[in-house]
Amino acid sequence: MSDLRTSGFKEVTRLTAARERLLAAASPHGRSERVGLTAADGRVLAEPIEARRAVPHYTRAAMDGYALRAESTFGAGEHNPAILRRREAGEDTLAPDETIRVHTGSELPDGADAVAMIERVEEVGGEVEVFSALAEGANVAPVGEDVTEGQHLFDAGHRLRPSDLGLCKSTGVGELEVRERPTVGVMPTGEELVQGNPDPGEVIETNGLTVSGYVKRWGGQARYREVVTDDREALRAAIQRDLTKDVVVTTGGSSVGERDLVPEVVDDLGDVLVHGVALRPGHPVALGVVEGVPVLMLPGYPVACIVNAVQFLRPLLKHVGGLPLVPHPTTDARLARKVESEPGYRTFARVRLERSTDEDGSDGGSGDEDDLPLATPTRASGSNVLSSVALADGWVAVPEEREGVAEGEVVSVEDWEYSN
Repeated sequence: MSDLRTSGFKEVTRLTAARERLLAAASPHGRSERVGLTAADGRVLAEPIEARRAVPHYTRAAMDGYALRAESTFGAGEHNPAILRRREAGEDTLAPDETIRVHTGSELPDGADAVAMIERVEEVGGEVEVFSALAEGANVAPVGEDVTEGQHLFDAGHRLRPSDLGLCKSTGVGELEVRERPTVGVMPTGEELVQGNPDPGEVIETNGLTVSGYVKRWGGQARYREVVTDDREALRAAIQRDLTKDVVVTTGGSSVGERDLVPEVVDDLGDVLVHGVALRPGHPVALGVVEGVPVLMLPGYPVACIVNAVQFLRPLLKHVGGLPLVPHPTTDARLARKVESEPGYRTFARVRLERSTDEDGSDGGSGDEDDLPLATPTRASGSNVLSSVALADGWVAVPEEREGVAEGEVVSVEDWEYSN
């Protein structure tokens, strides 16, 4: 660490290479648990699911009307209706000249094989006139029309949605084997940090809270720890305490200043894989591993912390937890003002989106390039300005080979706040 401390990050690792190195050092935890349907929303299946019963599990009427035998309506028409005797529901098989009133979803009476819609019949006393011929199966939902018993529903690795849970319940599946959420120890560091009512020289702790929220959004379980001061032994004990977790995250103390001790402590306990990544904001990030547990050492500036959490913690959680990594949604927009960047660094420029509207207040875009929303870079762009992220609609990732992006250029705005 001493050489890197004095070098001041003269050499940094490209973002993609750093992420690959981190993921290669981590292993999926492989754990699963059984949960009920109400607890399964958003979870990821650990095993495939098959239907335990058919839907519908009985032959049912698909319309309001009259259940009957289709053969009894052959030759029926507007001027020559089939006349059937209306019978109340009972256990006897429906005779050829009988019909029974049914409602949508009703079980089809024994002997019936079709349903005449209510608007195509007329009741006259105890008789029902049917004004059209019906084929067998007309307006009837057979057993398994929606789902057959034993039908494959979902593969392992599928993220469950509310509609999926409804389907599971309807097919007799009441519990699901899902992958356990990866556990994360989140440890803010810095002797200047306080949780409330700061005095001059003190700073409200926000990084640990923010990162813990992202851990939950990204499918993990966070243990938000108390602030650890800038002391080697205290940091060492705190990191060792959380080696029971799948991932350890520290915030602050990752750079090369006198009080940036976290990389040294991790290097003493295990290995620092990367210290300094070619991205802005947030290049003083460190990635390590201790006793097989990946340790992310995020910078203390709030924006830098968030950028690195998205770039490293999110894919790491998906990898460790066996969860699908879904790309962030993007929006094409036209840049309202030039974005500057340093060649060799991946730059994340925060922007606000402004869409044109018609006089009635509706979205005036037609989908043409000329109607693209404007992406305006936030004026407060420093890595310590949390509002530049909180008030942004997304960011533009400027590739390492670019030296800025010109005003008016069409860019892809990434919605990095996407929860999955």
